[in-house]
Amino acid sequence: MCCVREMKAAALAVLIGLALMLQAGIANAGPREEIVLAGGCFWCVESDFESVPGVLSAVSGFAGGKTTNPTYKNHTGHYEVVKITFDAGKISREEILHKFMRSIDPTDDGGQFCDRGPAYKTALFYDGAAQKAAAEQAIAEAGQDLGRKIVTRVLPLNGFYAAEDYHQDYYKSSALVLTRAGPKSKAAAYKFYRKACGRDKTVKALWGSAAPFAG
Repeated sequence: MCCVREMKAAALAVLIGLALMLQAGIANAGPREEIVLAGGCFWCVESDFESVPGVLSAVSGFAGGKTTNPTYKNHTGHYEVVKITFDAGKISREEILHKFMRSIDPTDDGGQFCDRGPAYKTALFYDGAAQKAAAEQAIAEAGQDLGRKIVTRVLPLNGFYAAEDYHQDYYKSSALVLTRAGPKSKAAAYKFYRKACGRDKTVKALWGSAAPFAG
C-alpha cells in the first residue's frame, strides 16, 4: 500500500507540473494575428515564412478575386496568396511585412520571376485600419530603400480560400510527382523549380544582404 501511495503521489506531482508548464506557455503566448500576402508562387512564400520564429502557420490559397471557392485550375481574378498566422508577442506585423517585401521583387508589375500574369502579382491584403496602415508603411519603406517605384498593391481582404491539400507544404513533401526530369518528390521538384525560376537570384540582386531568405 505504501508503494501504491507513493506512485499515486508521484503521478499527481507530474500532472501538476505539466499543468503549470501549460499555464506558463499560455501566459507567455501573445495574441494571434493573421495576414494575407501575395508574392508570386505561394509554395515559395509558404516555405519562406514557415521558417520564421513566431510564425505559427502559413497556408497557401487565393484571394482578391470574385470567384467563389476558386481552385488551382480555376482561380481567375484571384492572386496566389499565403495566409500567415503569427504570435504577435514574438513577431510583429511590421516585421512580417518587412521580411516579405524583401523576399519579392516589388518593382515587377507583370508577375514574379518566371511566373507571369495577374495571379502572380504582388499585394498586401489588409483586414482593418491597423493592417492597412502597416502595409502602406511597408510599401513606403521599401520604396525609400530601393529608390524605385513600388508596384505592390495594398488591397482589402474580402475572403481567403485555401488551396487544395496537395499544394500545402509542397516544399517538404515526399510524395512523387512527374517532372520533365522524371519522377521526383515534391520537395525535390520544388527546389528545382525555385532555382530554375531564379527567385533567390533576383531577390538577392535587388535587395542584397537585406534579403532574408535568399541564401
